[in-house]
Amino acid sequence: MTATGLPMEVPAEGLPTRVRIHEVGARDGLQNEQTVVATEIKAEFIHRLAAAGLPLVEATSFVHPKWVPQLADAEQLFPQLGDLDPHRLPVLVPNERGLDRALALGARRIAVFASATESFAQANLNRTVDAALAMFAPVVARAKDAKVHVRGYLSMCFGDPWEGPVPVAQTVRVCRELLDLGCDELSLGDTIGVATPGHVQHLLAALNEAGVPTSRLGVHFHDTYGQALANTFAALQHGVTTIDASAGGLGGCPYAKSATGNLATEDLVWMLHGLGIETGVDLGRLTATSAWMAEVLGRPSPSRTLRALSHKE
Repeated sequence: MTATGLPMEVPAEGLPTRVRIHEVGARDGLQNEQTVVATEIKAEFIHRLAAAGLPLVEATSFVHPKWVPQLADAEQLFPQLGDLDPHRLPVLVPNERGLDRALALGARRIAVFASATESFAQANLNRTVDAALAMFAPVVARAKDAKVHVRGYLSMCFGDPWEGPVPVAQTVRVCRELLDLGCDELSLGDTIGVATPGHVQHLLAALNEAGVPTSRLGVHFHDTYGQALANTFAALQHGVTTIDASAGGLGGCPYAKSATGNLATEDLVWMLHGLGIETGVDLGRLTATSAWMAEVLGRPSPSRTLRALSHKE
């Protein structure tokens, strides 16, 4: 570590020169909190993350409040972000009603949330994989008609707590279906954190063979077995330039009890900056923001970089 609290830059051959971080802490992170965070605190969190240079900060979810009470304030929160470019504020929508709510507030980036496995589709969406895709079809079509960017999240791409390892062909099929619906990009989720680097590269290669370009893929790793950064590096070697991460390592999955938190954005930025990969993120401002949120939540952050830099001060 240098005297400035930043890693020494030593680029590795064959990696992208710039990566876009898709920050999910304010949505994926806070939706898993036992207590409900005040709307004003959420708005400040998002503003701080945007000010730290994160290009995309997923703001909230327009799911029914009964299912995710932690994000029941979407209608109150989104107007408090009116000074930010809505193209920087993706929101999750579960169905056409959610899309209506998001569009009414001026959202310009939405995401739908599918599953690669039948068990998780039933647990999370209460329907089969194909029925969920059919539900998303009009959502994506209407969003595209409104010139809104659509992301397709795909959970359980590598392993499922009920079904075990997920066949690569199964994940590829659902990815292909989401793109055929009209999604602009896909986020490959390792929801229970069981992926390893070889598995990551095998899936990415299989997707390419199925006609899915790497440029339309992002990755979303959980750190259950300590593999999130290793898997990220494997994805970088394959040319992936969109990485999901959560400030302070917030989040898990309420429907997958073995899942621990998302890859911490600070840990990701430390590695990327050490590799000489541009992110546009100010690590100092990011760590200060995550430290503040950890205080709000009343518990330490699992981010190793945040802890290391905090102890240095």
